Amino acid sequence: MEFDFTWVLLGFPVAFTLGWLASRIDLRQLRIENRQAPKAYFKGLNFLLNEQQDQAIDAFIEAVQNDPDTSELHFALGNLFRRRGEYERAVRVHEHLMSRGDLTQPERDRAQHAIALDYLKAGLLDRAETALRKLEGTPFEEEARLALLSIYERSRDWVNATDIAARLDSANHGSFGNRQAHYLCEQAGTMAAAGDTNGAMEALQRAADMAPASPRPLLDMAKLQHQIGKAHDALQTLFRLEKTAPQGLPLAAGLMANVAQASGEQQAALASLKGSYAQMPCIDLVEAIVKLESDPSSARQWYMRHLENQQSLVAASKWIAGDRRDDEHQHVLVQRALDQATKPLMRYRCAACGFEATQHFWHCPGCQAWDSYPARRIEEL
Repeated sequence: MEFDFTWVLLGFPVAFTLGWLASRIDLRQLRIENRQAPKAYFKGLNFLLNEQQDQAIDAFIEAVQNDPDTSELHFALGNLFRRRGEYERAVRVHEHLMSRGDLTQPERDRAQHAIALDYLKAGLLDRAETALRKLEGTPFEEEARLALLSIYERSRDWVNATDIAARLDSANHGSFGNRQAHYLCEQAGTMAAAGDTNGAMEALQRAADMAPASPRPLLDMAKLQHQIGKAHDALQTLFRLEKTAPQGLPLAAGLMANVAQASGEQQAALASLKGSYAQMPCIDLVEAIVKLESDPSSARQWYMRHLENQQSLVAASKWIAGDRRDDEHQHVLVQRALDQATKPLMRYRCAACGFEATQHFWHCPGCQAWDSYPARRIEEL
């Protein structure tokens, strides 16, 4: 049976026509999808600029469905979920990115960083720590270390905090000497509470060597020496603080008066305090001087002398407290009112966030900043 080439000649135009129609259909579909994806993307961007996050999320979800391979849309969607507090959904989006085999290494590092931020914002510190540890050696290494440092500070893990701060310091990402000194002081406090005074003293000495201009190591050292009955050594430590970190003397003045009385060296401490007051008048130094003055009338005059230097309601209240010439009942009423009025003035205020407290903090409980509390009271700022 002979093959009829007529059918072949007729089949070529039919095949060509069908192929042309199929390509036209595919191109049309592609154009539709390309038009839909940018439209949804720009619609989401418009909602985002107008701070309409709910509508922006819906638009970005539509864009991701139309173009599931676009990583930037996934990052935008995940960040939006995080900003809204929907951390579980943010983690799912970023984990979906991490599971893709076609993701480049820079995008993979970025997704890992995003997951770490999701956990950090959600307060899941253990998972955040694990995710941040995986960013070592990536472009996000510095940010990850700073976040780890914040985690360890919040959880009071001073050993790991010291390690991270040392890495940041050695990598020239800033100066962390003062922070490391604070961490050593915190560890010394734990050691002292457990009865390891030798270890605590050693840690405080290392802290003092690491941050010689910081008053805390020497102040904590003097407190510990006073607690274990070494009042003379404590006083010498405070004299050293007066020379190396005079800005912290208002915090040490009361302790200096106590250790001077315990060691019988009132005159040496009194001379030191008066010399410091001449350079830096403040109410805490006046209080310490008054405590060491043997003559009550002379002691009371120190408050008047301070009033000549500064308009201090606290000093005025203290001066009036020693005046008993008026009616006793009236004096009590006036004194009570003055004491109530001066209480807020005797607080300390964080220079970073404004958090006020009756005691001085080295680490602000409000904003977590270090060394943000001036040594002076609110009245003297």
